[in-house]
This record gives sequence, structure tokens and C-alpha cells, in this order.
Amino acid sequence: MKNNKFFLCTLWGFIFTLSSCVNHTPPESYGPVPKASQMKWHKMEYYMFVHFGPNTFTDVEWGDGKENPKVFNPANLDCRQWAEIARNAGMKGIILTVKHHDGFCLWPSQYSTHTVRESLWKDGKGDVLKEFVAACKEYGLEYGVYVSPWDRNHPAYGTPEYNRIYANTLAEIYQNYDGANMFEQWFDGANGEGPNGKKQEYDWTLFEQTSYEANPNMILFSDIGPDCRWIGNEKGIAGETNWARLNTAGFGRGHDAPANEVLNTGEMDGQHWIPAEADVSIRPGWFYSPFTDDKVKTVNQLMDIYFTSVGRNANLLLNVPPNREGRIASVDSLRLMEFKKARENTFAENLAVNATISVSEVRGNAKGFSGKNLTDNDYDSYWTTNDATQTAWVEVDLNEPKTFNLLLLQEYIPLGQRIAGFRVDFWNVSTNEWNSLLEATTIGYKRILRFPAVTTNKIRIDIQKSLACPVLNNIELYNAPHSL
Repeated sequence: MKNNKFFLCTLWGFIFTLSSCVNHTPPESYGPVPKASQMKWHKMEYYMFVHFGPNTFTDVEWGDGKENPKVFNPANLDCRQWAEIARNAGMKGIILTVKHHDGFCLWPSQYSTHTVRESLWKDGKGDVLKEFVAACKEYGLEYGVYVSPWDRNHPAYGTPEYNRIYANTLAEIYQNYDGANMFEQWFDGANGEGPNGKKQEYDWTLFEQTSYEANPNMILFSDIGPDCRWIGNEKGIAGETNWARLNTAGFGRGHDAPANEVLNTGEMDGQHWIPAEADVSIRPGWFYSPFTDDKVKTVNQLMDIYFTSVGRNANLLLNVPPNREGRIASVDSLRLMEFKKARENTFAENLAVNATISVSEVRGNAKGFSGKNLTDNDYDSYWTTNDATQTAWVEVDLNEPKTFNLLLLQEYIPLGQRIAGFRVDFWNVSTNEWNSLLEATTIGYKRILRFPAVTTNKIRIDIQKSLACPVLNNIELYNAPHSL
């Protein structure tokens, strides 16, 4: 009898242990998921774009390639100033336009005769790209380049020969300017010079292969990626629904890209992880002009852009063009610091830090997936449910009435983007009932929702539609300044 009891106890112990192991199994990923390099890119959130070249000195946005290269002659170029400002502004990196559509190269390329070598700057012995890379490294910033495939100067443009020349140009940059450590290569689909102009049949396979051979972890941007996509406008506005997923079959860059509306929202059934990058300029144009010194965006405009880009599951690429001295103008620099201060004030106090979290269900009743993970400030811990559960709720009890007007949510996207619809309610302390606060669709890496301030001790996030069991890893609440 004793042996039987021992056997039964051992058996039940084994079953319990096995059950516990099963309950602690994380959900399988759903749909496409980000690569490690894309995950790093998501966490950057905000970085600088720099447009600089002959257009800076000619007051045009698209040079025609016929400009005299001697027009490029910055009086006091200082890439270290760019980097210092970017770092102090809270930016994580800089992407420099080293060749725009005019074909002018900010380095002495052997594949062009329209470069800094032909300019008056430093008697033709200067190299902006070299100084730029060195400055980014000195200030601890990630660095990338925009090399326009459209070249209005090169005589081979419009011929099959040009594709190899362009690929060689990319390889030259990667080899001579530490391309192995570049975080992003910016392409676009601009092509041709009007109805009667040249048109190049770009060999995108060759271009991408050239980039990945130099750096397999480089993020490649274009309308359709392959690693991040255009947001469909140049205003810094992502869709209120924004999937980091996209279907690319049958599409190309430029005129062959998906509709802007599709790029703006992504696709719920997208087969590829191609998240959105929102590019916008702090000035009306991409290049500096003295006529826009009084038209730099206000802090409130920049905060609106932040909420409609970073706050809608997109990265923000904010263009800050250097002036004719080769320095970022003081008005732009001051605005960036004011913008940083506004963000700091907005997110100064997370009211949900000490909240009590209740949830409708915990996966396998395992502590490793509990609601406490939503406020522990650990990106890789998360709350989730059992596989069969696709609707669920999270209740945030603040323990006392507090006033707030911002809600920040994050999905654990290494397991895929899942949530497609949710509602937020708040507890009405006067009537003792739940009142609706807002409804929304996607979350993704980060979603920041603004609403008229409410005072309450509890809110509830009701996930009404999820493509698989929901996986959330962060909830934050803030009372932002009223003017924002």
C-alpha cells in the first residue's frame, strides 16, 4: 500500500511538473515578425534627416544637375555641431543625404564628376561624408545615408550601364565610410526628368544585394521596404490604424508603389514585416533657405507630429537642414531643444507606475505572464492569455483618483502585431459606473492616445479584436500640459 501511495504521489508530482512547464510556454509568434535589426530600429523611435548640397545655395528643392559644383562652398561646415544638437535633442541617429536627385556627391566619388572635389570648398579636398561619420561616432549616434538613385547629372543615367555605376557608388560608400556599421540606407523611387526626360529601369535586386553584402543588418528604406516603408506623406502623419505589415507582391517603388493610403495604414494581412517611417521637415522645404527662417515649425506642431508618428507605431525622421555656413541655424536648434523639453514635461510622471493591475485571464495562470508585467519597465516581460482567447481586458487601478489625458500602450512585437480593435473605459467616480473614453484599432510597437482630461481611479482596456492571443508589455498614463 505504501508503495502504491508513493507511486501515486510521484505520478501526480510528475503530472503537475509537466503541466507547469506547458503553462509557462510562451505563445508562438503570429504572422511576420521583426528581425533583430528591425527591433533595434523600432526602439530608436526618433532621429534626424539632413538635406545638404548645392540646393542649399540655390534656393531650389530639386536641382537639375546642371548647377556649377563651385556653388557648394559652406563657410564654416561643422558636422560635430549637427551631431551635438541631435544628441542633445534626444535623437538617436542621423541620416545624411549624400547624393540628391541633382547627382552632386558630398564625397569625392570616383564614379561622378559632380562632387565636392569639383567645388570651391576646401579647394576641392573636402569630404562631408567623412566628417559626418566621424562626428556621429564621436557623439554616440547611429548614422545612415540617403543616396538618390535618380541622377540628373550623370551621362549614363537612363541606360543599363547606370545600374552598375549606382551599385558601385553604394559599394564605394560602404567600403570607405564604415558601411558595416550604418544603421539605415535610404532609397526612394524617384525616376526620370519629366514626360520627355530620361527614365531608368532600376535594378533593385542588385542595389539591395550590394547593401546587404556590406551590412546584413542595415535597414533598407523605400516605398515598400524591404525593412521599413514610407508613410505615404511628408507631413509626419501615420494612420490611426497602422500595421507594421505589408504585401509587396506585384508592387515596386515610386509610381509602382501601393497607394499612399495603403502605405499610411499598412495591411492587417500583410505577409512581410515592413514598419513605417514618417519623414517630415522642420521647415517648409527639405533644404535650407533664408526665406524660411521665420517658418520653422512650432513646438506644438512638432508635438502633434510626434503623437501622429511615434504615437502611431511609426518612427519619426525629422529633417533639420544646415544653412549656407554648413551649420544648423540657431532657430532650428532652439526649436529642437524646446521640443525635447516639451516631451520631457509631457512624460515626466507615469501615473500607472504603482497601479494595481487586474486582467481577465493569465496564460496558464503563470506568474511569468501576469498583469504585473505591464508596469515593470521591462520590455521583454509581457502579459498574455491562453491561445484560444482573442478578447480580453486589463483594468488599471490607480488606488486614488488621478487626472490624466494620455494613454501609452505597447504590444510585444517580437511575437507579431496582433491587436486590431480595443476600447478604453474609465470609472466614473460620481455615478459609480464605467464610461467610454475612446475606441481605437492598432497598437504595435507603441501607441499614444490623447483625449480630454479625465479624473478617475480606474481605467479598463477592453481588447475586442485580436488576430491571436493578445500580448501587451507596457501601459503608461500621463497628464500632459493642457496646451498640447
